[in-house]
Amino acid sequence: PPIFLLLGLLLICASLARPQTVLMTPLREATVMLVIDTSGSMRAKDLKPSRIEAAQQAAQQFIQDKPSRLRVGLVTVAGTAALAQAPTEERDALLKALDYLPLQFGSALGTSILVSLEALLPGSGIDAQKIINEASDMSGGKKPANAGQSLDTQNKATKETEASASRGKNMAIVLMSDGQSNMGPDLLKMAELAAKHEVKVYTVGIGTAEGDVVHMQGRSMRVKLEDEALKKVSAMTQGDYFRADSTEGLKNVYDKLGYKLRFEKRAMREVSAELALLGMLLIMASITRNFVRMGKII
Repeated sequence: PPIFLLLGLLLICASLARPQTVLMTPLREATVMLVIDTSGSMRAKDLKPSRIEAAQQAAQQFIQDKPSRLRVGLVTVAGTAALAQAPTEERDALLKALDYLPLQFGSALGTSILVSLEALLPGSGIDAQKIINEASDMSGGKKPANAGQSLDTQNKATKETEASASRGKNMAIVLMSDGQSNMGPDLLKMAELAAKHEVKVYTVGIGTAEGDVVHMQGRSMRVKLEDEALKKVSAMTQGDYFRADSTEGLKNVYDKLGYKLRFEKRAMREVSAELALLGMLLIMASITRNFVRMGKII
């Protein structure tokens, strides 16, 4: 029909007029690391049934609702941080990793960001264990491990950081915690490292300002949400901070977070050639139809 011919001509003209026409398309290599605080204070019941169970349920829902091609990994953090599940697209593997989250003493939130970065950016030169050891040595007054290191070695590390930064744009860390960090590398310094690699950190404050009384190591103490450091981490990495002071609020946070991550999981793709080809196909279809039905091309 004439409309096919007209549409085909318009598409070809558009591709010629704007040869750099681009289209937003899903980005397959996008990856998110979920970090869940499993320190003793997460047993507080100011969120029902408890902080840890509410966080666990929200994380499960996030995984169920994630886009099929979005890769997700899981890190747990207490006195140290551990990679519970390497980034994967498999929902079942992630849900299984969430089934068992034992609470432990201490909170090393800086270590959790470090372990997440190492999992997100293999080959970037990030050595989590080395940085953890250096932080421990510095607290004891020892010299940093890179003292006296050659400039060539330092320059190589800088180039590796720059190379991994472009990949970091397609990645994010979601840190769920009540904000208390008292062990391991400094949380804000690890946020600086994430920012250097252009990995955004979204932080979720779990708990209420009033808090709850928990019993740990034969003592009773009130644990409140301490979110100032979490706000600083998200600001430093151009992420966002969400406060979840109720179970329903936590579900809403994950709805917003899921939307944000899906929105960011986009890439620019040049489509001028495809537009021109589609235009040619429409023109050919119109010409063929006219020739078959009326014995003429136009």
